Amino acid sequence: MRRTTLALLATGVGVSLALTACGANEAPSSGGTASEQPSSGGAKVGVILPETATSARWEGFDRPMIKAAMEAEGLEADIQNAQGDVQKFSQLADTMISSGVKVLVIGSINSEVGSSVAAKAKAQGIPVIDYDRLNLGGSSDYYVSFDNVKVGELQGQGMAEAMKGKPAGSQIIEIEGAPTDNNATLFHEGQQKILKPLYDAGTLKLVQSQAIDNWDNQKGGQVFEQILTANGGRVDGVVAANDGLAGAVITVLRKNALNGKVPVTGQDATPDGLKAIVAGDQYMTVFKAIKKEAEATAKLAAALAKGDKAAADAIATGTTKDSKSGRDVKSVLAEPQLITAKDVKVVVSEGYVKASEICTPELAAKCAELGIS
Repeated sequence: MRRTTLALLATGVGVSLALTACGANEAPSSGGTASEQPSSGGAKVGVILPETATSARWEGFDRPMIKAAMEAEGLEADIQNAQGDVQKFSQLADTMISSGVKVLVIGSINSEVGSSVAAKAKAQGIPVIDYDRLNLGGSSDYYVSFDNVKVGELQGQGMAEAMKGKPAGSQIIEIEGAPTDNNATLFHEGQQKILKPLYDAGTLKLVQSQAIDNWDNQKGGQVFEQILTANGGRVDGVVAANDGLAGAVITVLRKNALNGKVPVTGQDATPDGLKAIVAGDQYMTVFKAIKKEAEATAKLAAALAKGDKAAADAIATGTTKDSKSGRDVKSVLAEPQLITAKDVKVVVSEGYVKASEICTPELAAKCAELGIS
């Protein structure tokens, strides 16, 4: 379904991407939903983020980290958020194109609007970077993200580990991301690399796998509850595609006195997700060091703003197959990391989340046990 050659983010491949915190040991600003005004500096780069409703990452991590990375490259960054509205996404792009941005970075709501925006920019001679999500059938010049199949593999691995020692035929419900988001497809692909052999062998039993439109957490919780009820209230494990959906699932499990008894997966290492892991309600999440993604994007943008395609190609040393168009898109893909309770301190120590966001009074003893400070 996809062929990817990883451009590992390490020294020697044209990208210097040390995993450091924003500031010294300071967590990134939580940001806001207002537009980020262009910073003073050189070439102007437009950045459109998709939304804020389903994940805290876009404003809490991506916005401040992209801003800092662009400024470090001497770029003038105009960062705005479409708030899940495809019409607003297109309008923001039109405004940025008209304002004369040298490069456009798009974290799309879906491939349709992303591809449309990329085509408009390309018609004006503006190079486009797909950020985090590849626009299938699009024309963007470059793609910067994480190895999203690997993200799914880590989720599958986490569930497999959590189910060790459980009776054969233990029942699993899968609550997946938006069917219009290529990343969600890749997450599921990775999950199945680990879980399908277990389903086929009868070690685990798949009750139902359901994609959730727009990554809508509320809908995800409702769908999970419907599946759970239809299955007679029985579930032994839940594969949730991100921390937001995991939180919705846990709310339903709590209503049924099943929280802490049923392992749940997640993704994004959000404060709420990490807190749920410490509390024992969520088994794992996937940590994606977004600073790496932001820095690679800024370096690509800086090269493209100068018209230096050779330098950009030296940064994006891998390719990702666009399954719709069949073309290979030059890519930089970072490695994700599986996080269970013993690893939560890693995310805190790297400055992505503050210990105070996780270690509420009722969890203070558990945090101390896990070395989170």
